[in-house]
Amino acid sequence: MSTTSAFRELHHTGSILVLANVWDVGGARIVESLGAKAIATTSAGVAWSKGYADGNVMPTQLLAQLAAEIVQAVKIPVSVDFEAGYSDDPATVAENLKPLLDAGISGINLEDGTAPVELLARKIEAIKGIGDVFVNARTDVYLRGLAVEGERVGEILRRASVYSSAGADGLFVPGASDPAEIGEIAKGTPLPVNILSLPGVPNSAELERLGVRRLSAGSGIAQVAYQLVSQLAGAFFADGAYSSISKGARSYGELQELFSR
Repeated sequence: MSTTSAFRELHHTGSILVLANVWDVGGARIVESLGAKAIATTSAGVAWSKGYADGNVMPTQLLAQLAAEIVQAVKIPVSVDFEAGYSDDPATVAENLKPLLDAGISGINLEDGTAPVELLARKIEAIKGIGDVFVNARTDVYLRGLAVEGERVGEILRRASVYSSAGADGLFVPGASDPAEIGEIAKGTPLPVNILSLPGVPNSAELERLGVRRLSAGSGIAQVAYQLVSQLAGAFFADGAYSSISKGARSYGELQELFSR
């Protein structure tokens, strides 16, 4: 079985797929060691780690290089946040993806943003024409307020139908938090639904009960990690004491053992 097929099957088991999104090889190895079933990246964390802002601005060759490094470092499927494909031209999006497919990734997130629904559909079709990859179609209806309250679920399900017809394998609905609306979305589409963990979002057990098949941490872990860097570095600059940077540290030996495997 290919890694893409294995990744696809993870969305159709009896348990919700929980993804602790990472942004580098070390994070991927740590997450794998904790028993993760797959690795997923966060576009924000990856962009920040390379010195870029999030939002389709990072050079695609850097993303392809990182994807290859992560795939080589772990033994489980790898999905990459491909943002909007780094182009408005579907053919160019497909070309941008080829190096990542060559690297051996199993899935991508591909978002619509404020662009016409038909544009993401054409991007999905172009991608499906060059190889087998799990396309998690992200719709920003909630995040960008693309429909008024009371009409959001209907708009999401309309988009889900278009993306499914284009070949999408999953539906990512970041910003959804109301259990009733989440349940309605999950029941209203045959695509496995992915929810983003945010304040007010039900926990994984409740989401699984509602029919959600995938839960993502998004940029949350990266945001905490960078805040911790700020706190530790600030404290160290203030007093230069080892205690300022050592509290809660994972031992050098443990990390060496992990990365020597």
